[in-house]
Amino acid sequence: MIYLKKILLILILISTGNVHAKEVKVAVASNFYKPMLQLAKQFSDTTGNKVVVSAGATGALYAQIKNGAPFDLFLAADQKRPIALENENKAVLGSRFTYAQGQLAFWSKQPGYTNKQSFIDAISHVEHIAIANPKNAPYGAASIDVMNKLGVYKQTQPKIVEGHNIGQTFQYISSETVDCGFVALSQVYLNGKISEGSAWLVPSTLHRELKQDAILLQQGEKNPVAQSFLTFLQSEPAKRTIRSFGYLI
Repeated sequence: MIYLKKILLILILISTGNVHAKEVKVAVASNFYKPMLQLAKQFSDTTGNKVVVSAGATGALYAQIKNGAPFDLFLAADQKRPIALENENKAVLGSRFTYAQGQLAFWSKQPGYTNKQSFIDAISHVEHIAIANPKNAPYGAASIDVMNKLGVYKQTQPKIVEGHNIGQTFQYISSETVDCGFVALSQVYLNGKISEGSAWLVPSTLHRELKQDAILLQQGEKNPVAQSFLTFLQSEPAKRTIRSFGYLI
């Protein structure tokens, strides 16, 4: 509670211009890149401070942070890596929280991919199915969960094309280099519906939870803008934006 009060005070000071405009460097999981850009604009418009965004696979960003990459905040696609950074003294204890829970979708730019059966049918008639690298990207690991739960992983494996992260996976499908595949719902969701093509919203019972944690890194501990942005992420305006991209809060 004392920590949150301190951060709220910092946010007030920044928004009223008592400190010079500065910046915060944020490492963000690829699935959250689009909402992050919108949130960064909202924050900058309110405070005058700049949010510098670097997106990538959660595992790859974690490795960069461990090796000294100059980030203030880490918005992961899982809880595992932020917890590991806490244990490794690379992040500030007490600053971690779940900012969103993601949803997995099986998506194509073509019509007809709207349910489990359409995914099963795709296995036999499409040439390739895209997923994110399951070692680095939680959404990729969740995709493997789905195939294992449905008993089709062995059958599907020869057709799998892996993107380095969920952003690259989306590009494979969006460019129609690959027929279809598993993406984050946030990448294909706009104004309460699928923005293009068709998608099956995969039931969460078929895969691990996609709870996504944010954490203040050691570099950001002395950066009031970093602490302020974390507080902003927990505000109602930020939560409305996050929900608008298909995330659960």
